[in-house]
Amino acid sequence: MLTGAKRWRVADAVPDDHLARFPNLPPVIVQILSNRGLTTPEDVAAFLERRPELHDPFLMRDMDSAVTRLRQAIRAQEPIAVYGDFDADGVTATALLVLTLRALGGTVTPYIPHRVDEGYGLNKDALSELAADGIRLIVTVDCGVRSLEEVAHARQLGMDVIITDHHTVGTHLPDATAVLDPRRADCTYPYPHLAGVGLAFKLAQALLRVNGQVPTQKNVNLTEQDILDLVALGTVADLAPLTGENRTLVQMGLEHINAAPRAGVAALVHNAGSRNGVDEMTISYALAPRLNAAGRMGHAKTAYQLLTTEYPGEADQLAQRLGEMNRERQQLTVDVEERAHHIAQMEDHTCPLLFIADPAFPAGIVGLVASRLVEEFYRPTIIVELGEEESRGSARSIPPFHITEAIGTCEELLVRYGGHRAAAGFTVRTEHLPELKSRLQALATQTLHDQDLVPVLEADVEVPLDQMSWKLWKAMEALRPFGEGNPEPLFVSRNVSIRHHRAVGANGAHLKLYLFDGQSVWDGIAFRQGEWLDRLPEQVDIAYYLQRNEWNGESKLQLNIQDIQPSREY
Repeated sequence: MLTGAKRWRVADAVPDDHLARFPNLPPVIVQILSNRGLTTPEDVAAFLERRPELHDPFLMRDMDSAVTRLRQAIRAQEPIAVYGDFDADGVTATALLVLTLRALGGTVTPYIPHRVDEGYGLNKDALSELAADGIRLIVTVDCGVRSLEEVAHARQLGMDVIITDHHTVGTHLPDATAVLDPRRADCTYPYPHLAGVGLAFKLAQALLRVNGQVPTQKNVNLTEQDILDLVALGTVADLAPLTGENRTLVQMGLEHINAAPRAGVAALVHNAGSRNGVDEMTISYALAPRLNAAGRMGHAKTAYQLLTTEYPGEADQLAQRLGEMNRERQQLTVDVEERAHHIAQMEDHTCPLLFIADPAFPAGIVGLVASRLVEEFYRPTIIVELGEEESRGSARSIPPFHITEAIGTCEELLVRYGGHRAAAGFTVRTEHLPELKSRLQALATQTLHDQDLVPVLEADVEVPLDQMSWKLWKAMEALRPFGEGNPEPLFVSRNVSIRHHRAVGANGAHLKLYLFDGQSVWDGIAFRQGEWLDRLPEQVDIAYYLQRNEWNGESKLQLNIQDIQPSREY
């Protein structure tokens, strides 16, 4: 899909009588808040004042059972294993819960499976090894809610299992001591969108609060605030909605990171070259890719060690290693994307779902490549590392197509699977791969046959470019953190004059523009839109984010241009 082939949908302007209710706010800010469903003075004040929204952890179904069993294990010095996942959400959740249980006096072993050798989620061999090592209680983080056979296997080995997971629940729940998942139909917890690390935090929060009333460990050198940095890292990295309780947790976590970062986080920030404080964008584009690189290019235990070490020297070495892994990951992603793109061009373009399998696709990269192809072709995309006996796939989707539910219709073909509406992963016997592809493509054709598969840019407001200013940018700061559910405000300005433009980046992939608003010239950067280089008219319409750019100690406003269209009046 060529850049510029997107549809722009600008939100309806709020009426003047609504603007009059907020005389102290810029009209553009009122419009943005209204677009996010914040329309009453009370809701707007609570949002802008960042009033904390934290719910009682014991509102979670099975929380009582989980806390009771863990406290029993701590008192009896029963060995506990925290079984995590290899992405940033899973690693931060593992670190958070291990640190909490150890502070409470528990004997705890972390276990994070190897992405390539073991794959996502609980596996029977690992459970057998843990049982042989004397583990009698397993706590999962960011996995397990669909692991019915694996939990049954653990029970047969004499182990109890506590599940903490935020993924979509299947038809049946595992036969576990407790299943903490706010997506359970019988769970009335007020906020269902916690990331895996957020759910681990609620369990830690419950344990710490109960210990404060009836101690199993009197001198606990850990508070809820001490682990909020991990919650912020994992929540933002997992693209969880930054609304409600998640927004509060991320805000508090960012404050902790910027005030008193743990050794590993400080080293990670330094290695990423961040000099002006950490915000949600720093996590998304600098810190999370480095944490994820460990599981993609080696073993996620490197990221875990970084987050749990108390020694700055060790932290610096580990952060440097993650930086190297991330650079390797970036180059590998480019190589695999080129190969997948070549295969995609030969696929049947009448089918609305791309399903591409190749033995040269590394399991650690397939999700990133699937995301890139969704951006380009605007089709649900599944990229599979083709193995001799088993193959591992990663799927990314578009709003009209719930990819995890779709994969779930083929459950009998799969070894395991899990995910959300927009992203999923699975392991399948290679002999079943052709049938899986055929059935998913048929389902996509049936579901999307009447859909206009053109990506839509949801813009907050159309304004003249000369209304952009430092004053507006500072007012927008009160809306942060930006992310899923609270997106960065997207503006549309029309009939903008181009003074100069040039290609930048590797192979001229990006476009640098200098735009004139009638009074002053604006810097603009259009990533992955270098194809416009030789066909830009003198006047264009632009959809963009207003951002601050720091360079050589100087701050200036910049337009991060998401799409360009020739002006209608040109």
